[in-house]
Amino acid sequence: MLAKSGQLEAGLRPLDDEEAVAAEAAALEARYGELEPQDVITLSIGRFGYEELAAVSSFGADSAVLLHMLARIDPALPIIFLDTGKHFEETLRYRDALAADFGLRNITVYEPLTSALVLGDPSGDLHRSDVDACCNIRKVEPMARAVEPLAAWFTGRKRFQASTRNALPVFEATGPRIRINPLARWTTADLAAYMRAHQLRENPLVAYGYLSIGCFPCTQPVKPGEDARSGRWAGQAKIECGIHLSDLDHSLTASSL
Repeated sequence: MLAKSGQLEAGLRPLDDEEAVAAEAAALEARYGELEPQDVITLSIGRFGYEELAAVSSFGADSAVLLHMLARIDPALPIIFLDTGKHFEETLRYRDALAADFGLRNITVYEPLTSALVLGDPSGDLHRSDVDACCNIRKVEPMARAVEPLAAWFTGRKRFQASTRNALPVFEATGPRIRINPLARWTTADLAAYMRAHQLRENPLVAYGYLSIGCFPCTQPVKPGEDARSGRWAGQAKIECGIHLSDLDHSLTASSL
């Protein structure tokens, strides 16, 4: 079931003690960071409950693995999808196909604020002149709105995806919230084996060399020998959209949110 979030600007809840959250994330990582992904998911649901926990999915190259694990534990767990308005049509169709395959019942779609698009990207081609500003409008701000009510959220990030992620923990603090990466330690072989074992469909773009899939204007097939994220913003210094970096914390504390 897909539901679109409202685009009303909401006030923030009071922030938790960031030092306490950082200490908790470190303690969780030390004690449970070596668990299998399914056990991490079950543990996290028990710790954070359903009111303040969700998963964020791009429905990209290997998103089926984490979504399948989540669905087997509870298909009603909230799933967040950021619809930037610039996705490949294949990704949108894949999202709907996986939702049907797995019986996902609680997908919420977050979109850029109409007011932000009118002011910052009225012609829809901001990515040509300022990719960071485009990502801020289409990804970072919607992501900040999506996770604002949460205490923690799941991602599908893995260490092998890029050099910037090679020390990725399973549990990490991001401001007053905890980000959980159940698949952090998994390799491409682990993912492939799981996909085969459960006969999961893959994003059709993978067959064309897209190993990390974002918005169509800024995503290219990966060249042989390059890391999985090399096709994102190819030829530019940019390597992350900002939703996994400090940009998100800035958006969460911005008065415009």
